[in-house]
Amino acid sequence: MKVIKLGGSLLEQPEALSALFQSLKQSEDEVVLVHGGGALVQQWLATAGLHSEKQHGLRVSPEQHMPYIVGGLAGAANKTLMKQAIAVSIKPIGITLYEAGVLCAKQSESLGQVGVCQLPNAEPVPGLISDLLAQGYLPVISSIGFSDSGDWFNVNADDAAVAVAATYNADLLLITDVEAVLDGNGAPLSHLNSESIQELTRAGVIKDGMEVKVRGALSAAKRLRRCVRIGSCNVMNNPFSGTQISE
Repeated sequence: MKVIKLGGSLLEQPEALSALFQSLKQSEDEVVLVHGGGALVQQWLATAGLHSEKQHGLRVSPEQHMPYIVGGLAGAANKTLMKQAIAVSIKPIGITLYEAGVLCAKQSESLGQVGVCQLPNAEPVPGLISDLLAQGYLPVISSIGFSDSGDWFNVNADDAAVAVAATYNADLLLITDVEAVLDGNGAPLSHLNSESIQELTRAGVIKDGMEVKVRGALSAAKRLRRCVRIGSCNVMNNPFSGTQISE
């Protein structure tokens, strides 16, 4: 099984999304999609006249903001992806982390309803995801989570994807709007680890948004104890494309 985390920027690029689902249609792998949608959520909150702020890259999510956050992520963003899937004759099912078997808890009081996923401490067990895949469906999982008592949470999409991959012992691909991480000459890098990432970051080669992506992939590789690949939709069908991130 492959868990594919979609970068939020792809939601605003219909052509890139179309290419992604065309690649998915050609893939013979069992695939699960996990997505966020921060830009869309920001638009919804602004339209509602609600001020939104971030702490260490996480959107502070007061309870009164949650209907808009849930509506943006589990609603509009999720259904945008379903629309693209249906257009190429893929059968999608839109769900949250709860249906995928991942429980969440509050990260801290200062962040409001920002959730952290509870990683499994046992071997994967068959569940809804396995049943959906067996019946030919594509699970499309929004980064909305619930606790076992029904509290809802806004979960970082990278963390959500790691939790789903860990739950099902699956490979993780981080799909974004770039082909690969580039070196100082603009050439794609096939592999990075903790040491090379640190060196290239100090040299200013990996910076800004790419630094966030790479460090997120490195964190995922450490938590999953396996390599994580970051790149464009080409990484789904070409195991040598993109950049492989390892500890």
